[in-house]
Amino acid sequence: MTGKSRGERQIGLLNGFAAYGMWGLVPLFWPLLKPAGAIEILAHRMAWSLVFVGAALVVMRRWAWAGELLRQPRRLGLVAVAAAVITVNWGVYIWSVNSGHVVEASLGYFINPLVTIAMGVLILKERLRPVQWVAVGTGFAAVVVLTVGYGQPPWISLTLAFSFATYGLVKKKVGLGGIESLAAETAIQFLPAVGYLLWLTSRGSSTFATQGVGHGALLAATGVVTALPLVCFGAAAIRVPLSTLGLLQYLAPVFQFLLGVLYFHEAMPVERWAGFALVWVALCLLTWDAWRGARRGARRLRGGVGVPKVDAAASAAVDV
Repeated sequence: MTGKSRGERQIGLLNGFAAYGMWGLVPLFWPLLKPAGAIEILAHRMAWSLVFVGAALVVMRRWAWAGELLRQPRRLGLVAVAAAVITVNWGVYIWSVNSGHVVEASLGYFINPLVTIAMGVLILKERLRPVQWVAVGTGFAAVVVLTVGYGQPPWISLTLAFSFATYGLVKKKVGLGGIESLAAETAIQFLPAVGYLLWLTSRGSSTFATQGVGHGALLAATGVVTALPLVCFGAAAIRVPLSTLGLLQYLAPVFQFLLGVLYFHEAMPVERWAGFALVWVALCLLTWDAWRGARRGARRLRGGVGVPKVDAAASAAVDV
C-alpha cells in the first residue's frame, strides 16, 4: 500500500468513526430541544436539513442531478417513498429518545442488518448462506424473548429497524449519492414541515420563538446534526472497504445502548439482557460470515477470478 493510499484509508477511517460516533451520541442532543414536542422537532429537522444540504450543494456546485431526477417520474416517486419512510424513522426515534426509550431504540439499529437480510430474501429473492440463516433465526428468537419480557412486541425497535431497512432498499434503487439523496428527500418534506410549523405558530404552540434565542438556535441546528454525519459517512464510504464499514456501523447502536444504560439509567431486567445477548450473538455470526466472505472475495480477485456479487447482507452497512 502506498503512502497516499494509506493516508486516504486513514482519512476514511476517521470520517467513519466521526459519522457513526455522531449517530451514536445523538441521543444526547434531542432532550436539549425540550419543551418542543417530537413532531415539532421532526418538522424543524426536515426544514433545516434542506437549508443546510442546499447550501452545501451550492458551495460544491453539484446540481446537475436535480434536473435529471425531475425528468424521471419513477425515480422521483421512489424518492417520495424514501422521504415518507425516513420521516417515520426520524419521528419515532426522536419520540423514543425523549420518552425514555433509548435502549429500545438502540435495539432497532442492532437488528437492522438482520431485517435487511430478511428483506433481501423476501423482496430481492437472494439466497442466504447457512450462517446467515442461523443469524436471522437467532435474531427472531431475540424478538420473541423481548416480546415476552416487555409483555408486547418491541414496537419501537421493530419500527426503526423495518423503516430504516426499507429506506436503504429504496435508496439503492434510486441510485443517488448521500447528500443528493438527502437534498431530494428533504425537498419533498420541506413544504409539509414548514406548513406544520406555521400552523403551530398560529395556534401559539410553537417553541421556536418563545423559548429564547438559544432554543431557536438548537432547533435550527437539527439540520447540521442530520447532514454532517452523512457528509462524513460519504467521505468514509469512498475510502474504506465495505467490510470495514460493516464493522463500524455497530458503533452507533453500541454508543446508544451505553448511553441508555449508563447515562439515562434505563432499566435492564434479565429478560432484556437475554434478548440483547441473542441479538449480539446473531450479529457476531453475521460479521464473521461477512469477514470470511470478504477474505474469500479478495483471494478470488488476486487470482483473477472476478469480483463476487454483493448481497443485502454485505451491503447492510451502507443503508444510511
